[in-house]
Amino acid sequence: MMRSDLRTLRIGCVTLVLGVAGLARAEDAVRRVVDVNAGWRFHKGDVESAGKAAFDDKAWESVDLPHTWNAQDGQDGGNNYYRGPGWYRRSLGELKGVVGKRVFIRFQAANTVADVYLNGAHVGQHRGGFAAFCFELSPHLKADGANVLAVRVDNSHFDDVPPWSADFTFFGGIYRGVELLVLDPVCISPLDYASPGVYLQMVGVGKDWAKVQLTTVISNGQDKALDAKLDVELRDADDKVVLNERFPVELAASAEARTQHVVHIDNPHMWNGRRDPYLYSVTVRLLVDDKPVDEVHQPLGLRTFGVDREKGFVLNDTPLDLHGVNRHQDRLDMGWAITQREHDEDFALIREMGCTAVRLAHYQQADYAYTLCDGMGLVVWAEIPLVNRIADTPEFRDNCRQQLRELIRQNYNHPSICFWGIHNEITAPWDQGPDATALVRDLAALAKAEDPTRLTTCAACDPVDHPANWQTNVVAVNRYFGWYAGEAEDVAAWADATHKAHPQTPVGMSEYGAGASIHHHAWPPVKPKHNGPNHPEEWQAHLHEVHWRAMRERPFLWCKFVWNMFDFAVDARNEGDTPGRNDKGLVTYDRKTKKDAFYWYKANWSDEPFVHINSSRYEKRTTAQTTIRVYTNCDEVELQHNGKSLGKQKCADHVCEWPVTLEPGTNEMKVKAIHDGAEVVDSCQWMLALPSSDGAE
Repeated sequence: MMRSDLRTLRIGCVTLVLGVAGLARAEDAVRRVVDVNAGWRFHKGDVESAGKAAFDDKAWESVDLPHTWNAQDGQDGGNNYYRGPGWYRRSLGELKGVVGKRVFIRFQAANTVADVYLNGAHVGQHRGGFAAFCFELSPHLKADGANVLAVRVDNSHFDDVPPWSADFTFFGGIYRGVELLVLDPVCISPLDYASPGVYLQMVGVGKDWAKVQLTTVISNGQDKALDAKLDVELRDADDKVVLNERFPVELAASAEARTQHVVHIDNPHMWNGRRDPYLYSVTVRLLVDDKPVDEVHQPLGLRTFGVDREKGFVLNDTPLDLHGVNRHQDRLDMGWAITQREHDEDFALIREMGCTAVRLAHYQQADYAYTLCDGMGLVVWAEIPLVNRIADTPEFRDNCRQQLRELIRQNYNHPSICFWGIHNEITAPWDQGPDATALVRDLAALAKAEDPTRLTTCAACDPVDHPANWQTNVVAVNRYFGWYAGEAEDVAAWADATHKAHPQTPVGMSEYGAGASIHHHAWPPVKPKHNGPNHPEEWQAHLHEVHWRAMRERPFLWCKFVWNMFDFAVDARNEGDTPGRNDKGLVTYDRKTKKDAFYWYKANWSDEPFVHINSSRYEKRTTAQTTIRVYTNCDEVELQHNGKSLGKQKCADHVCEWPVTLEPGTNEMKVKAIHDGAEVVDSCQWMLALPSSDGAE
């Protein structure tokens, strides 16, 4: 549970932020976190001596983190997309205040391979673009004089690091935040794959009780054995202490210990998705000589879940239809270098639409994103970036295992996560590589060993029956009927046939959708070429109507995820109205415009009353006879055309339709409905230009 009270301590030129939580319950903060996101120097390209402390970087660009060098060239569809090295440097100042402490640096992510230097010494390397990583700086710190941090980041292709290829831009740079951790020599370790060092696993639950196993990784940096204690405090959502227990811990000299303890919770309040996303907060405090030396705060959500082959997802013994969206993390003119503000806006839109679940594809996303899902009650599919192609080498397999361990350990305590995704479309016939079956089997087993409480899954594609697609607990399939192949109506027969063909495994829909430009229109809707320049918004809406009507009648589809919530960057694409853009989003890349299909799902999934006129952006008309279509979750809607009522309608299946004859010139359209005594309204203006007698408009 986060609190707003913060203290700061000045050490050299570094501001230490103290007491992330629980400050009111301790005399002083025992874990100090230092934000080092401001005041960096950056150079795009390689510089041989840039890791040395004495290097002169005054001519370099001044930047703050998060930062990417591909914010423009990664989204414009041109030939200038840079993939290569870049350097970052920053002075940490004089750190006299940390004498006797251990200092770690934790990067929330950097893409793709990062080498970290302090005062010219190579501290460590991380290979992988989406997980956090942490190194200890203590052996290289100087008590007197400036401490210089340098980081080389490279987003080139690396044979051992997935993804090899994918339908999205690989934005380079330190695109998430960086912090220093100033800890006691005896601490809860931040080095266990950059995890919190605390793992909370629900091992049993009854009507009046729950049992949680607490695993803590403790690092003893002293050269003597110690008797320590762990103080475990559980608080409810009202910040009331409901449990406090203390456990003795024996620590060997200069060693790491992994301790396990079990706590019992009376009358547990369950985390129950959007209906009741109830969260406890857990503080694990480490004491030496009965004095607190470190503490970690984590969320705890108690829930049971599973997937039934016929009923779909079941949360706390009650079926819950998992319908929602896939989400990429990039933004217009920002790439992946986004802040909490952008995350907040994204998930507010996802919640507004009425989603019960989200697939955070195709890689580990920011910890803050999972935290938002915890608090909103969104069920999460989290996954590693094993996309399209694999390499049949020990180095590639090892990196896949590393990225899976990072995903699981760093996010272990987020109750929203119910599924670990192992791969996406690695059997695609258009991008074939080695047989991935053995690799997927190995990764699925590793996920179960790391976390036996969650289910493994994958996003399969043709050939669906390839054995690499059937190594996980549950399976979902990416299918684009009515876009890349076939007709939108094919989805129903496909779902029935696939369900019948795999009697042992629950099957879901991990991706479906169509491109749409808010500047392209056609009525009645006509299927366009998917790789052509014209992507009418009306076709996207039609496709989603057909798909959702089919899928909502099939509860055996354990998940139903639209591709995609937002338009996103694919620098290699050139289609629709913008090069470098995948426009399958229900919301535009800048998040300013909700497409018609957004409102179709809101009408079906949300209880927030609204009315929405479709094709409202189709402002210039040349045909007088048309149909007004309205999406709504209200029972009855009235249409007015140029101030004249065309009557009220009882909306069938969230859609109201009126045949309308447009008048030459301006046509004002207004729809309204009454819900619980309040009026909801939408309006638009169309212009009808009829050909003149001489053929000119």
